[in-house]
Amino acid sequence: METTPIKRLNFENTEIAFRNKSNADLNSAYYLYKVISSNFLVKIGPPITNFFLNAGLPLKPLIRATIFKQFCGGETIAECENTIKQLALGRVGTILDYSVEGEEKEEVFDFTCEEIIRTIERAAGDSRLPITVFKITGIGRFALLEKIDAKQPLTAAEEAEFAKVTARCRKICQRAYDKNVPIMIDAEESWIQKTIDELALDMMRLFNRERLVVYNTYQMYRHDKLADMKADHLIARETGFILGVKMVRGAYMEKERKRAEEMGYPSPIQPDKAATDKDYNACLRYCVENIKEIGFVAGTHNEESCQILAQLLDEYEIPHNHSHVYFSQLLGMSDNLSFNLSDASYNVVKYVPYGPIKAVMPYLFRRAQENTSVAGQTSRELNLIAKEKARRRM
Repeated sequence: METTPIKRLNFENTEIAFRNKSNADLNSAYYLYKVISSNFLVKIGPPITNFFLNAGLPLKPLIRATIFKQFCGGETIAECENTIKQLALGRVGTILDYSVEGEEKEEVFDFTCEEIIRTIERAAGDSRLPITVFKITGIGRFALLEKIDAKQPLTAAEEAEFAKVTARCRKICQRAYDKNVPIMIDAEESWIQKTIDELALDMMRLFNRERLVVYNTYQMYRHDKLADMKADHLIARETGFILGVKMVRGAYMEKERKRAEEMGYPSPIQPDKAATDKDYNACLRYCVENIKEIGFVAGTHNEESCQILAQLLDEYEIPHNHSHVYFSQLLGMSDNLSFNLSDASYNVVKYVPYGPIKAVMPYLFRRAQENTSVAGQTSRELNLIAKEKARRRM
């Protein structure tokens, strides 16, 4: 008996991808990606911008009107409202992501904890904000996590400090549980990730018994993360909780390789992109095959992985809008994936970073650098925007 070939999604439909973008929005995005396509400008941009911002020069209006507008929702939760509405018009959900990085003070960690709780409160009861997110380094000191990961003994003061980090993490996840708003714990550098993984598993043991509340993130550009995810699934099965998986390819590759080389240990990164793609797609299949025990968010800008996941759901006769499956992309990128997927009734969410402009600059610089380092990403964005501009002129 012949099987009917599964229809592939059309990610070239720019009318759907940019349906809610005005001509001015398209032009602005086009020129911004033109600038990003210059490796030289992306490399010299961060130090020059930081110098001008620290010197008090009026760069903020320019940043707000360009890169900030493309990749961020606003400086506050309230300012993200327009972005939430625009995404919802295309049936794409919002993940409010408080993207302040690199802080070291306890009072800042306390504030960030409360701000993450405010994102949960904002999302509660609003189907347009189906998931929330936070980073452990937003609520705890990087060097402390690094010391714990390295299994170095802690002082009494450091023990007390880590107890506060754990308490903040539990407070956030408790609120997510109480408000019935799932929350993802983002992945970070490999030399602090073990501690983050253990915290995430502890939170899942506490809060994922009745329903899916907490997700951990697995970076598949690491050669050990597919095995880690499978091992965590066995723990979940034996312990009696639902495993929450957010899978990404990864965001710290150059930093990881450089540190491994400088410190003389084997790189945790896959040997090549093909190996990363293989593990990512194997992770998709594993999660689909265990859909009752695993809920997952596929964070990807890779068209082939989106096609594979869509086909897997059809192959296993899983509804497109199953509550255990989400596709996810970043605001300002890959609208051709997000909106064409949502148009085909899949669950889709966009990360919507927000925060004070100066504080989110590290995030924005990373986005620009990733766009130049991922083969073809910037030219892909430019070609799609140009295609839609041409279509509108017809």
